[in-house]
Amino acid sequence: MKWTTKDLVYMALYAALFIVLDVAVNTLGILQMPNGGSLGVSVIPLLMASYHLGWQKGTVVAVLSILLQYVTGPMYTPDLVGFLLDYFFAFSVYGLASLFPNYKWFYSGVLVTNLVRLICSTLSGILVWETAPWASLVYNATYMIPTAILCLVLLPLVMPRIKPLMNKK
Repeated sequence: MKWTTKDLVYMALYAALFIVLDVAVNTLGILQMPNGGSLGVSVIPLLMASYHLGWQKGTVVAVLSILLQYVTGPMYTPDLVGFLLDYFFAFSVYGLASLFPNYKWFYSGVLVTNLVRLICSTLSGILVWETAPWASLVYNATYMIPTAILCLVLLPLVMPRIKPLMNKK
């Protein structure tokens, strides 16, 4: 995988957008859940990075976002298993979105990655927080379903409009 200066600048841009949106969500408390989780506006730049730069560089940006979350707000995790499920797997999967085909305006990678994140968060609720499976699913679905819908609506609107800008030298 070749990394150009332009790629690094784009990766930094997507990471910076992630931070700005994550801080905004944490500050404004937009659909902020009491025990962690919120409307995932900040994952939009992670998905954009995957679709723009490809899955490898997109995954690097997504993994970097996990580290940046320590700066932008509280991380709710009592142990390594919780960190892996709620953060590492749940956010790094967004870098893989471009591996899944788009069907005109439907970005299947957005749906798949949000579903994987929902599964990871639900498993964390069951294994780490010792909640009933249905309770964990309901809790996590309250912010993950709106996140998936938001991403499914915004990505098809945004990506075609910025694509011409991305190809300029």
